[in-house]
Amino acid sequence: MKEKPLLVAKDHYLLKFEDFKEPSAPGQFINIRVSEGSDPLLRRPFSLFDHEQGVISCVIRAVGKGTELLSQREPGGIDILGPLGKGFTIRKGGRVLIAGGGVGNAPLYYLARKLAGSGCDITFIYGARSREYIYLPERYREAVGRLVITTDDGSEGTKGLVTDMASDLIGRERFDMIYTCGPAPMMKALAGIAGSTPIEVSVENYFGCGIGLCSGCTIETADGRKRACVDGPVFDGASIGWETMPD
Repeated sequence: MKEKPLLVAKDHYLLKFEDFKEPSAPGQFINIRVSEGSDPLLRRPFSLFDHEQGVISCVIRAVGKGTELLSQREPGGIDILGPLGKGFTIRKGGRVLIAGGGVGNAPLYYLARKLAGSGCDITFIYGARSREYIYLPERYREAVGRLVITTDDGSEGTKGLVTDMASDLIGRERFDMIYTCGPAPMMKALAGIAGSTPIEVSVENYFGCGIGLCSGCTIETADGRKRACVDGPVFDGASIGWETMPD
């Protein structure tokens, strides 16, 4: 790990890891062994917040023993697998809508940067519980044409849900593509709102092994059961059996 984790919002930390020379795609993840012992036993998966000049960044939310340990790690060597999984499609040009909720905003920053580089006109809806949970907003603002912040309590930006804002924008404007990551109910609603507009979603299922061996992250799709860690975590939002996804 390049440096000590940096607190960027309430319970949220920015981590940086060096020596990743191979290319990656927004939406991919790394699988981290969070302790030197066997507790916790399983690795923890984290989406790529950014990848530039051999340095991968991740934003994690400290919510349990594994993430708490990781948020307090000192700089030094750490056991990481990745980048893993299937990422987002980077289209060339056009108008795109990106919608994120909570820590699900993290992989969407890297996506926004790549889409901006390919000539896309980007509207980004950043959803959070309240102002204190918003991390690195200046980076998102620099990366996109329009940043719209929504908070559940109205302490920053527009009061309300990501889905309410997305429904309003989609009703008034035309988008060529929609991308989203966040809680399953939010993404399910966005898939319904999208209508005929293509939508890609990054699911947040728990990955046990991260390489397709344990099948613990399997989801139902129109093409049968898929392992989110290797067939995803990015999927066509219209193909997912949302009724089978956990809330």
